[in-house]
Amino acid sequence: MTYETIQFEPGVVARITLNRPDRLNSFTVQMHEELRDALANLGEARVVVLTGAGRGFCAGQDLNDRAVTPGEAVDLGTTVETCWNPLVRSLAALPQPVIARVNGVAAGAGASLGMACDIVIAARSAKFIQSFAAIGLVPDTGGSWHLTRHLGQARALGLALTGEPLSAEQAADWGLVWKCVDDAELDSTVDALADKLAAMPPLGLAAIKRMIRSSWDRSLDEELTLQRDEMRRLGFTDDYREGVAAFLEKRQPSFKGR
Repeated sequence: MTYETIQFEPGVVARITLNRPDRLNSFTVQMHEELRDALANLGEARVVVLTGAGRGFCAGQDLNDRAVTPGEAVDLGTTVETCWNPLVRSLAALPQPVIARVNGVAAGAGASLGMACDIVIAARSAKFIQSFAAIGLVPDTGGSWHLTRHLGQARALGLALTGEPLSAEQAADWGLVWKCVDDAELDSTVDALADKLAAMPPLGLAAIKRMIRSSWDRSLDEELTLQRDEMRRLGFTDDYREGVAAFLEKRQPSFKGR
């Protein structure tokens, strides 16, 4: 598939760049289709880096793409159901860790998209804006779910109701993102993390991602049982044996995902 609204660089570290900088990388139906295709064709990737071109990460939905006449009724649920919800589910279901490289403003569904990734590293100049309430809507793209779980009810309500921009530094202090770094250090920080994760045992990382993302649904007893089962399964893998051997032999391990 030829991409016009994203850039896709496959590899062990797969890099996807939302590429509509003139529109702050806001989403159209075409961008959704192209991103869906890229995520379905990650090949050998062990890590995915998602970012935006230009001065912004993502401004959410491109309202011009709907061509809505003022006063005209439109079924927004269709866009959510056919585009945004499948994207959030895909990111959550990927076995690879997904790093959001937030290089600028992340607004509306763009802020929610960042939160839907596994690890968020934001440039100090970046801002997260919940812009839904100003036009009479709710935080979609998983926004209300992630906001509440990352920040708690009080902060989630404050951000969602007021739409006040949240700086990257404050987002890191509050636990909404993993790290806030100086703009000049964004690339080196993301690259170092991506390379580190790409060199780690992929089966174990996939299991960690799956367990933590689904832990809200289980009791402590159920979680303990699942931990036992996963430790048993992973303990029989070649990667575990390689990791132990490399540790004892004081060398770098080479993990094969088996």
